[in-house]
Amino acid sequence: MDGINWIAALGLVLVIEGIGPMLMPKGWREVVTQMASQPDNLLRRVGGILVTVGLVILYIF
Repeated sequence: MDGINWIAALGLVLVIEGIGPMLMPKGWREVVTQMASQPDNLLRRVGGILVTVGLVILYIF
């Protein structure tokens, strides 16, 4: 994959990540607060699952 595709992918991630705080700032803040109170082990599992799903999607495309 060349550099332009990675830049486009990064831009898409930033757009998706920005939608929550832009459209629902109070709800987004509540979700972040709840996540911050979760045990580290649970956050690691969720993060690992997200990374795995992302890698599978990248592999498919």
